Amino acid sequence: MRPFELTAPTTVEDALGSAGTFLAGGTTLVDLMKLDVLTPQQVLDINELPLRGIDTADGLRFGTLERMADVAAHPGVYPAISKALLLSASQQLRNMASIGGNLMQRTRCSYFRDVTMPCNRRDPGSGCPAINGANRMHAVLGTSDACVATHASDVAVALVALDAEVELTSADGVRTVALDDFYRVPGATPEVENDLRPGELITEVRVPRLDWAANSTYVKVRDRQSYEFALCSAAVALDVRDGRIADARVAAGGVATVPWRLKAVEAALRGQPATEESFTHAASVAAEGARPLSANGFKPSLLKRTIIRALLELTEGNGR
Repeated sequence: MRPFELTAPTTVEDALGSAGTFLAGGTTLVDLMKLDVLTPQQVLDINELPLRGIDTADGLRFGTLERMADVAAHPGVYPAISKALLLSASQQLRNMASIGGNLMQRTRCSYFRDVTMPCNRRDPGSGCPAINGANRMHAVLGTSDACVATHASDVAVALVALDAEVELTSADGVRTVALDDFYRVPGATPEVENDLRPGELITEVRVPRLDWAANSTYVKVRDRQSYEFALCSAAVALDVRDGRIADARVAAGGVATVPWRLKAVEAALRGQPATEESFTHAASVAAEGARPLSANGFKPSLLKRTIIRALLELTEGNGR
């Protein structure tokens, strides 16, 4: 790791008025600094900022510095969010990692993390060896000829499904952005991963009140049962009345370059009987537009089966 200057502001104003890279839990940033992927000369430890608190009185509000483990265990947090957090990383990492840091984590693409290899996301214009290389874990949706890396966050998938917003604060003021709009597909500029502007900090995460989101879940399919990133995941919430689906929220992870909202699946579910046949029909449109690579041609089929499994969990009473 290269030398850097560490300061620890105690107010949001001081943090926003200082140059440097924000450090919260450090579970991604420090790793990338050790690998020379990131080499900040100035680091701002923001753990003393007053950006904590969990409020479930009317929807959900999390301070950006709340730890993943604390949000997961808090009463009133929708099951899809809690489960996505509990299926992330390890207990030790969940105790350390912040919600804001989790949303900002970088891809786990091995080419991105290896500075001896080209990577358009790390070094624009250098190339994407994953397209013709080791790409079993990579994306099939939202990809481009410049980048096929998957987004790594589990909880971002559940938050996108539930229409979450992030509050972004800078010295110029505060703005709110839907999380689904916050992330950018790579296109020709994969180095631009999100809508965070220079000098901005995520200060709060908000989830609108959705009472039927109490009937929600998160299913994660991975190569081993713990401490592993998703091959595919699905966050699902269902409003079922008299045996029919009144409304639905569906998003997927592990298969796309950003958390992937599946509004076509939601539309196909509405008004249908809550049966496996309906779920199978709705899931059939989940992978439209997919572009499988040489080693991940199984992902479109896996995505459909993961969605069906999540929907069955909810309707069979095993989703909470």
